[in-house]
Amino acid sequence: MIYRAFQDLQLSNLGLGAMRLPVLDGDDSRIDEAAVFRMVDLAMAGGVNYYDTAWGYHDGHSEVVLGKALARYPRERFFLADKFPGYDLANMGKAEQIFEEQLRRCGVDYFDFYLFHNVCEMNIDAYLDDGKYRTNSFLTAQKRAGRIRHLGFSAHGSVAVIRRFLEAYGKDMEFCQLQLNWLDWDFQDAKAKVALLREWNIPVWVMEPLRGGKLAHLPAEDAARLAALRPEESVPAWAFRFLQSLPEVRVVLSGMSNEAQVADNLRTFETDRPLNDGEKAALLSLASDMTRRTALPCTACRYCTTHCPMGLNIPWLLELYNEHVFTEGGFIAPMALMSLPENKKPSACIGCRSCERVCPQQIKISEAMRDFSARLT
Repeated sequence: MIYRAFQDLQLSNLGLGAMRLPVLDGDDSRIDEAAVFRMVDLAMAGGVNYYDTAWGYHDGHSEVVLGKALARYPRERFFLADKFPGYDLANMGKAEQIFEEQLRRCGVDYFDFYLFHNVCEMNIDAYLDDGKYRTNSFLTAQKRAGRIRHLGFSAHGSVAVIRRFLEAYGKDMEFCQLQLNWLDWDFQDAKAKVALLREWNIPVWVMEPLRGGKLAHLPAEDAARLAALRPEESVPAWAFRFLQSLPEVRVVLSGMSNEAQVADNLRTFETDRPLNDGEKAALLSLASDMTRRTALPCTACRYCTTHCPMGLNIPWLLELYNEHVFTEGGFIAPMALMSLPENKKPSACIGCRSCERVCPQQIKISEAMRDFSARLT
């Protein structure tokens, strides 16, 4: 197992994420405990010491089952991470109540790592309103008391949102968890997010290294492009080798669902084989080709916005539309759009086509807004 230094700790470069645990009869709330115990045993034997769960995973049962699996080991053998569920605004103001319940569910008296969960457009104002909700005040108090050993945050929001969060709380943040993979390096501008964190000297934890499995199985012609460069490397391993190329990355969380996936990942993380410049360029070129197949070619020139009678932020809406179409759904676009009033959402487009008359890329924007609205509903 590869280990990365974080302050005075040595963290396994591979972490086990407990969002996609094996379940019974397809019911996400019924976790196969026996299978999870075997997965954790295999991970422990392979040197994994970082385990990540959250309030909402598996309808609240992930914390319980992972806690049971880890309780069979001495507490000093593992690092456990959990999160305050600010992705649901109904939880704002309940930090103490939720934190105490999380400790109970996990069967521990402290968390090694704890995060503000999912800082994004939808919840940034509530997270920053510490006078009303006291989230930051409570969590920093728990850190001083030793019930949180290391405090950080995860983010699906834009660079601008992350910057706002850092300007308010950055001095207390020790790490940041990002959706980071070779496809999103440019597609979701993860590159700029990593650069911003570098400015703050904040190391990166990775979520969605395989983009929900999308980067584990590529079309044959795409897989062949990679095999020509590294014949011995599996398609999923390319995603992990890309992350090994980024010095900011300390922990790569993989949401494993069975023992075979644990075993495969352990084999990959036995060796540190970062990509060279040529391999990295080839991988990012493949990412560009993949997204171009569905993405509208908006360059954010903003000619359209000056001609929109509804005042829509068309480049940002098209960015979200491209994400939603490529992912074939998902939560990122709907979550971001929650921050907008109804008269600024895609459904507010009146189809006048004024924007299209000045678009250098000749994008059929009105059709995209209509399709986006249909996909969201």
